[in-house]
Amino acid sequence: MECNIEKNKSNCTCTYEPCSRKGKCCECITYHWNMGELPGCLFPLEVERTYDRSIEKFVETYK
Repeated sequence: MECNIEKNKSNCTCTYEPCSRKGKCCECITYHWNMGELPGCLFPLEVERTYDRSIEKFVETYK
């Protein structure tokens, strides 16, 4: 399977602009999981903008 970075970027909701992983979803997921977080695309826009990507925030948002 080939990564389509440009297509992924068009659907990316991450607002962190200097991010080197934009469009590289597998790298993004791995990075955030290793940090004990989830990627911003799993949060509603208003929550994503807080940059609180914790699992606790995810559960609080969707409970």
